Amino acid sequence: MSLVAQIAGPIGCAGLALLFVATRRSLRIVGLAAWALGLAGLALYLVPDVSRTLLLAGAAGGFVVVTTLAFVLSRYPYALAFLTLICIPMRLPVDIGSERANLLLPLYGVVAALALALGWRLITGDTRSREFGPIAWPLAAFVFWLGLSLAWTLDLKKGAIFLAAFVLPFGLLALGFARLPWRGRWLTWLWGGLVVTALAYAAVGSYQWVTQDVFWNPNVIVGNAYAPFFRVNSVFWDPSIYGRYLAVAILVTLAGILLGGVSGRRSIVLYAVVVATWFGLAISFSQSSFVALAVGVVVASAVAWGRRGVVALVALGMLTVVVSLAIPQVREEVAGKSRGGLNKVTSGRSNLVSQGIRIAFDNPVAGIGVGGFRRAYAARTGVEGNDPKRVASHTTPITIAAEGGIVGLGLLCWLIAASLVATLIHLGRGFTSRASLAVGIALVAIVVHSLFYAAFVEDPMTWALLGLVGVVSLVPKKPVRRVEELETE
Repeated sequence: MSLVAQIAGPIGCAGLALLFVATRRSLRIVGLAAWALGLAGLALYLVPDVSRTLLLAGAAGGFVVVTTLAFVLSRYPYALAFLTLICIPMRLPVDIGSERANLLLPLYGVVAALALALGWRLITGDTRSREFGPIAWPLAAFVFWLGLSLAWTLDLKKGAIFLAAFVLPFGLLALGFARLPWRGRWLTWLWGGLVVTALAYAAVGSYQWVTQDVFWNPNVIVGNAYAPFFRVNSVFWDPSIYGRYLAVAILVTLAGILLGGVSGRRSIVLYAVVVATWFGLAISFSQSSFVALAVGVVVASAVAWGRRGVVALVALGMLTVVVSLAIPQVREEVAGKSRGGLNKVTSGRSNLVSQGIRIAFDNPVAGIGVGGFRRAYAARTGVEGNDPKRVASHTTPITIAAEGGIVGLGLLCWLIAASLVATLIHLGRGFTSRASLAVGIALVAIVVHSLFYAAFVEDPMTWALLGLVGVVSLVPKKPVRRVEELETE
């Protein structure tokens, strides 16, 4: 069965890459078939550790639902975006042998429906191709390399789970988003759905903060018992993922404020959304989410206002730091960690990063294979036990460099650079520019967040945004007119 997985992973990812870049309909059908075959092979490898009765019951019960959803997606493409938005926090615990993962099982049902709908459209004559626009090739190359590295991974099971649970399903999800037609009204409604859910999650977080009662995660509950502040996670498993979601919602809302086009009562509503969502973010005490939000705001201001806006925001940021340090609890936490050294300040991440860099240098070209970081780190340091936080990288570039080598890291950088260029360059003042800015700075926030919390590939929001890059990059924008140009007229 190990050989089956080592063959299935590369085949599935090669099929997905072919779907991204092929222009002939016949090749795209082959790509979709290879994607399904690869996913089935990985599932076959992982099935012995899962109850067969449960699988059969789930397959029988889900067939009607998936078929119905496929029909809905064929008739109403934007249903994919709204269903994804609803499913993002729905992570359910699943035991796969000795592995325990929180997987987005409802979202997998949506992806299965998408596969059926896409297959039907291709078979019946859909000739669209290269929906990702300028990022089609870098995304295809990155996905293919991830799948290929399963052939030499140090941890086949971990790599198989990574491909089967994240890369293959979410890659197809990204293609579904990229195929969405440009509809300004529906994109506005999608923004509204993001904002409404973010406000709802912030309200749940506020309830937790007031009642001092956290759901789901026992680690957060124990941590709150010893921390000088109380963290909330709302309906999410992890406060950092909750914080990331709210940071993205804030930045997408800021896009409408910064590039204009919204005035009067609508602008007041936008500011109120930002303030309310920010409070929900604040009580998550997610440092990585705050850094991601700050960088996103600076980038958005640089795009919309130029150099003057960046200078003003940096000054405001420095003032915020000074004010924060005036709070006794914050000052005590910072001082306590600083006395413990760099590893204490970074909550143990500096050791993980330094060891990850050493692993990458030991395997510079091809890396140790997808999913192999934990085993390589444990072998170097002698760490034993089942606590994934002790042996898992918290930095996506380090993980990619260690597992995919310089090739994988280079492809990741190519993908990120192409995405940001496609969304943040040559913007004007219209709706198309606001939508492009929103997608671009949301991606910036996720990239920055993944420097401290390695969930770039694992987050469906990343793939949804990559799909939307294809949507916004192919729509003509009005000529660039910056604030400096307007002042000289």
